[in-house]
Amino acid sequence: MSNMTLKDLAKAMGKIDFTMLTTRTDGGRFATRPMSNNGEVEYDGDSFYFSWDSARTLSDIARDPQVALSFQGSAGLLGKPPPFVAVQGTARIIRDKQAFADHWTADLERWFPQGIDTDGMVMIHVHADRIHYWDGSDEGEIPVS
Repeated sequence: MSNMTLKDLAKAMGKIDFTMLTTRTDGGRFATRPMSNNGEVEYDGDSFYFSWDSARTLSDIARDPQVALSFQGSAGLLGKPPPFVAVQGTARIIRDKQAFADHWTADLERWFPQGIDTDGMVMIHVHADRIHYWDGSDEGEIPVS
């Protein structure tokens, strides 16, 4: 059984810059793409990613909201393997500017130069249904609600 808590996991995930988001396409295949992981926000089982309304990702989520996220941290001291985290969750699309503001960081301006007023911008909210981790010496599943 897991020795790691969600709070422990959040601390490890705060150092991870990118995640890979996987959706299921209309042909039943998997589509995976990198998404910026906001390390300034403490993970609590909910993840938020900014995207474009025209991205295929959105039509994938509209058809099947079950998604997967994968995270890989940096290697530890003395060759310790990095932490790996796999999340299965349910995604929904957010188009609310106040929600954008609640999750905005200046680093996002690289992709969205007009900030929360960027035309065509949306936010993907992924609520974790299952979280599994491996850190080289321990592995387990963290309960989420």
